[in-house]
Amino acid sequence: MNISKVQKRQLSGIVVSNKMSLTAVVEVTRLKQHPLYHKYYKTSKRYKAHNPENTFQTGDKVIIEETRPISKDKSWIIVEKLK
Repeated sequence: MNISKVQKRQLSGIVVSNKMSLTAVVEVTRLKQHPLYHKYYKTSKRYKAHNPENTFQTGDKVIIEETRPISKDKSWIIVEKLK
């Protein structure tokens, strides 16, 4: 049986809240291009990510990775901290 390892989606963002137990809110900012005017603009989205042992604090730049659903809103886990 040949099972290949699937690459999971990874996003980088900034921790904006860590007030919940074992959960952090990470804001991911992206550049999108307008379909008609072709100008780039920023959009941001917030993801709830699993924060094991509450190791990541507000203001940290982190990488989050998609995982199985942990709770109703949480299906991402914080993988590592960026410098």
